Amino acid sequence: MAAPGLRGAGFVRAVLRVWQLGPRFAGEWVTPFSSLSCCQRSCLSCVSGATFSGPRLASGSRQYSQGSALDHFLGFPQPDSSLLTPCVPAVSIHKAEQDLLLVHRPDMPEKPRVLRVVLLGAPNAGKSTLSNQLLGRKVFPVSRKVHTTRCQALGVITEKEAQVILLDTPGIISPVKQKRHQLELSLLEDPWKSMESADLVVVLVDVSDKWTRNQLSPQVLQCLTQFSQVPSILVMNKVDCLKQKSVLLELTAALTEGVVNGKKLEMKQAFRPSPAAKAPNVKSVGSPRRTGWPHFQEIFMLSALSQEDVKTLKKYLLAQAQPGPWEFHSGVLTSQTPEEICTNIIREKLLERLPQEVPYNVQQKTILWDEGPSGELMIEQRLLVSKESHVRLLIGPKGQVISQIAQEVGRDLMDIFLCDVQIRLSVKLMK
Repeated sequence: MAAPGLRGAGFVRAVLRVWQLGPRFAGEWVTPFSSLSCCQRSCLSCVSGATFSGPRLASGSRQYSQGSALDHFLGFPQPDSSLLTPCVPAVSIHKAEQDLLLVHRPDMPEKPRVLRVVLLGAPNAGKSTLSNQLLGRKVFPVSRKVHTTRCQALGVITEKEAQVILLDTPGIISPVKQKRHQLELSLLEDPWKSMESADLVVVLVDVSDKWTRNQLSPQVLQCLTQFSQVPSILVMNKVDCLKQKSVLLELTAALTEGVVNGKKLEMKQAFRPSPAAKAPNVKSVGSPRRTGWPHFQEIFMLSALSQEDVKTLKKYLLAQAQPGPWEFHSGVLTSQTPEEICTNIIREKLLERLPQEVPYNVQQKTILWDEGPSGELMIEQRLLVSKESHVRLLIGPKGQVISQIAQEVGRDLMDIFLCDVQIRLSVKLMK
């Protein structure tokens, strides 16, 4: 079997082939396979001044850059660790290899440290975006629509002796909203389950949302109160969207009740929340007028899209890791299977491109998942919808919508798996 091209953790440049959309058979529309050629630069972030291709003897090792976990398993020579800087591992396209890596004995150093971090916040606060930036690779779906993350997902950061395990939870919601909108039970339960094993809670607040930024949601406050023994920090996200930075001081006072790490904040001007900022059911949490949490250890003000801002938070999390055994091998980036990652990325694109409730009603079915003759990943997924009008929306004029979705998915998957990707999406009306 032919070996793929150069492997590395650098950027992926995609060469896209334009295709036409046509009927496959009655009731179904399909895009021909989109050939996405992965042309990667040498792994300069991993090995200074060196280029190399993956080993040719094992298909498993092709999914990683040199020095990967599978290279260790197979006994391939490893580069001098003194020349390396942290390199983000890829995810194998084979479920069996990913499963093997998840259960393999961690390759931890003599004095390992570990930290389990739960990201908590209202829907669409930017938790998945922040998780992806911290991990250095996009493995969680991101969308402007709410409830993009449907269940708990796990990411792993491993640098030197420290391992940080990120639990990216769904936006925390109330039982009333879960029942009213017939949402999955996981959206209600997963954030609470995650807290049971957390070493640190990161509470994320979208400061660009003027309707919710003045207070923590009643559900977040209830969660913090129930697990008050777990240390927590506040991350004020999307600060780049604020025209007046002075607003951050007022928001800080409101979200922390004027206390951080046991010390009272000195503010020249006290913040008085407007009537619209007061939540009517906050009283169920404790104090009738509570809007913030006075037990945060630290505050971070950042934009999750800024690498420099995220790097500061990442250093803090790694420094907070406590002595203890690692839970995963250093080659693990996420606990998700390759198919789950693909399905989530496709759903992300559906949420971004389809209006209102339409993307939430699309069912996804993987028809083909295989490795091609040259090591490329070949995917075919069928999108099932219940209304003819939804079929037309998903296909778009001359197939432009479904075609664009396939191209965007292919680009994202190449960066996750570090291999060539050929993807085909079909749309079928459910009877």
